Amino acid sequence: MSNKKTTISNNIKKYRNKLGISQDVLSKRANLAFHTIAKIEAGATPNPTINTVKKIADALGVSLDDLMK
Repeated sequence: MSNKKTTISNNIKKYRNKLGISQDVLSKRANLAFHTIAKIEAGATPNPTINTVKKIADALGVSLDDLMK
């Protein structure tokens, strides 16, 4: 298990903090388990599925492109 932070994990955290919401709130908005969000942000899940990233992007009100660049 790698704990290397990725661009996606950093961007998720950046946009989540910009909205002022917790990982728990984001998980509910994205209809994902809390630990999924926590593991992605921590870098423990360096390559989340595109479906998961799309749900997170929608919940944050940003595009997939915003999270991946």
